[in-house]
Amino acid sequence: MRPHPGGFRYHRESHRVSSYYKVCQPLRSPQACAKSRDLCPAASAEGRGGQEGTGWWPLADAPDPSGSLLPPAQGCGASGSGELAIAVALLSTRERRVLTATPSRLAVPLPADIISTVEFNHTGELLATGDKGGRVVIFQREPESKNAPHSQGEYDVYSTFQSHEPEFDYLKSLEIEEKINKIKWLPQQNAAHSLLSTNDKTIKLWKITERDKRPEGYNLKDEEGKLKDLSTVTSLQVPVLKPMDLMVEVSPRRIFANGHTYHINSISVNSDCETYMSADDLRINLWHLAITDRSFNIVDIKPANMEDLTEVITASEFHPHHCNLFVYSSSKGSLRLCDMRAAALCDKHSKLFEEPEDPSNRSFFSEIISSVSDVKFSHSGRYMLTRDYLTVKVWDLNMEARPIETYQVHDYLRSKLCSLYENDCIFDKFECAWNGSDSVIMTGAYNNFFRMFDRNTKRDVTLEASRESSKPRAVLKPRRVCVGGKRRRDDISVDSLDFTKKILHTAWHPAENIIAIAATNNLYIFQDKVNSDMH
Repeated sequence: MRPHPGGFRYHRESHRVSSYYKVCQPLRSPQACAKSRDLCPAASAEGRGGQEGTGWWPLADAPDPSGSLLPPAQGCGASGSGELAIAVALLSTRERRVLTATPSRLAVPLPADIISTVEFNHTGELLATGDKGGRVVIFQREPESKNAPHSQGEYDVYSTFQSHEPEFDYLKSLEIEEKINKIKWLPQQNAAHSLLSTNDKTIKLWKITERDKRPEGYNLKDEEGKLKDLSTVTSLQVPVLKPMDLMVEVSPRRIFANGHTYHINSISVNSDCETYMSADDLRINLWHLAITDRSFNIVDIKPANMEDLTEVITASEFHPHHCNLFVYSSSKGSLRLCDMRAAALCDKHSKLFEEPEDPSNRSFFSEIISSVSDVKFSHSGRYMLTRDYLTVKVWDLNMEARPIETYQVHDYLRSKLCSLYENDCIFDKFECAWNGSDSVIMTGAYNNFFRMFDRNTKRDVTLEASRESSKPRAVLKPRRVCVGGKRRRDDISVDSLDFTKKILHTAWHPAENIIAIAATNNLYIFQDKVNSDMH
């Protein structure tokens, strides 16, 4: 059923099961993935990128770090901000790798192999990805070695584990998918690492530890670990620890279940490092990391009569510095900043951020394309970044009336909204990311393109993540989509865009110019060469 122009349509993609696989090394085929199917036609996508990219600056041609982040126009010199953030001009990539999990590199990947979330930890040394098969793969950044002084920045497989399995709710006759919706790292408190992963219903806390020594010389156990006959023990010895090959152990520490009636769309760890929140379509719950059997409902927008439902919660996040503040976005394009000090139930927001709609621009698709798919606080905590279908916006916490910056991601699709609505692509949920200094923002698009916007120079660039551009020392060049009229040789027509190739999930290293791009079943890691040469 199609919604009316002013109405609301609840849309949710649905995916199905796959068995567990283990990634041993990047670019190697995993073990067999069995029985998988996908109930959402929009989610089936090819895993390979398009044409070869050639436009990242080579090392010899890299501009001075005081130059602009984005490439100058042809015939113009680089000038502008003094930031060192990822973008074409400074991103003269020394190394980029493609980490894939598709058996035999099939053109059309199995649905279970499609990456559904990407997240760096707080130091950037670890990178976690989740997929629709319920698996989490963790990559670790390799330390710089004397033999290969420029090898720092490469990420290799650190650990792989099955986080969630498909389940079935017999009371509601509801199938619960294993797809990983979100991963969030906890700040490291000791030698172990911890992360939260969630599917539609259940959140799990995982502990990742290393072990490189094993105890030997037990008095009551033999070498195989079996108990000895006490009559044979004639002397006592002190057990010793002996070196062994490094082993990474992943163990579940907590399981937070039965807290949500609707599908969980986001989780966020509080700056107090003790609590976190989880949001579904209509409610937001506050959890303590040590308590699994209860949570506190802090937002509830469910109407008494579901026929009165006009919007749903699409994303939420805690403020990076103030543990009492959080924001959540809605399908109507609004943001609500809430203060937990004001009331236990934050149904009444402290601030409402909403841009007034121009009546002359209103159309059948206005409400759909205005739905916020992602919201991120800046590292400073002063700004918020939001992504809707066609734009990314930067909001100042001190100004509610309108965003201070609006960037068009793919405005050339405005004339194609009808066909995008028919194939359900208009409901795709794109994420967005800040760089470490909050000066550049990044988000994904179709045809395996991703976009970057320099807030200081107001320049923007379109890049493509593809297998051809991931060859060692290959360089990327800006891509341009041509709507009509004269076309340059490397331009791509808007009618030639492949809407099955989409970059929904991106992540930016918290301190350095390293980005992770999830393109269907491929993970692309790009690194700034200028940045790597400074180590």
